[in-house]
Amino acid sequence: MTETNVELGGAGGSDFGGAGARPLKLIVQVPCFNEEQTLPDVLAGIPRRIPGIARVEIQVIDDGSSDATVEVARRHGVEHVLRQKGNKGLARAFQLGVDNALRLGADIIVNTDGDHQYSGASIPDLVRPIAEGRADIVLGDRNPGANREFSAGKRFMQRMGSAMVRRLAGIDARDAVTGFRAYSREAALKINVMTRFSYTIETLIHAGNHGMTVVSVPVKTNPATRPSRLFRSSFQFVRKQVVTILRSCFMYMPLSSFLWLGLVMIGLGLWPILRFLRFYMLGDGDGHVQSLVLGSAFLLAGYFTVVIAFLSDTIATNRRLAEAVLARVRQLETQVAEALPPAAGPVDKDETRG
Repeated sequence: MTETNVELGGAGGSDFGGAGARPLKLIVQVPCFNEEQTLPDVLAGIPRRIPGIARVEIQVIDDGSSDATVEVARRHGVEHVLRQKGNKGLARAFQLGVDNALRLGADIIVNTDGDHQYSGASIPDLVRPIAEGRADIVLGDRNPGANREFSAGKRFMQRMGSAMVRRLAGIDARDAVTGFRAYSREAALKINVMTRFSYTIETLIHAGNHGMTVVSVPVKTNPATRPSRLFRSSFQFVRKQVVTILRSCFMYMPLSSFLWLGLVMIGLGLWPILRFLRFYMLGDGDGHVQSLVLGSAFLLAGYFTVVIAFLSDTIATNRRLAEAVLARVRQLETQVAEALPPAAGPVDKDETRG
């Protein structure tokens, strides 16, 4: 077992399990926060042998648990245990796990939750499209629109949210907020999660705007064991996801997001100005000066919004270049880590990230 104490600041052959396919290494990661009750069932359900996969390893990311989550992971033979000093949030735990899995030489990374919501028996279905070279990211589709484990309100919000992500990102996301998903090595190298709340929607919009292929496969789910710890109410969940979507739009699609807003404001400004000019030409302009003031305000706001659109697009271009450099650095780091001889026995390492 490798245990890391952390303070945070793919692959694929063409024939899944067939002759000539390159042996693949799969790491199944489980972000956890006080999951000592459900973690044994999660670990027991993860298949250790999958056709076409040479090695399956499990990685538990402890997000500052105060219970015996780490001890449970050790007792059940988890190869890699990462520990964060304090509760940093699901998104940061996810990113930490992805970075470490890449350093460990993972060709495919599967993420599942520690509350035993997802059935480990569906992991081969998630892995298959990546191993066959058909996908970069595979989403476990819980069929939220018809899943009776969800309330009617939650089913409606899931359908609306997934439809919005499909439209914005241009990808096959039938269940956009599912935490049960698989990433190829190439896709994982490009992941950069900025929010602390959840990685689910942000990574999909990122994937769509980087031309990655995302597919969905049906997966099995287990009955809920407890309420979600990620959010206190449906209103809070919707509010945070809307903020994440808006941030992602402005981050990855600033030109289209701001440009249309600016053009609409310019159009709103032109209408009262034209109205004022009409009355002015008829000799009645003195009584309609307010139209001129209102239209000028909208025109000025629209002009600045259009300028912001082009400046933001320039920043987004620089961001894409920086992400390409970061992906290359990660790739070099993983190559160096793979070239080093494996450590004998458990390794304790304290790593601090800004």
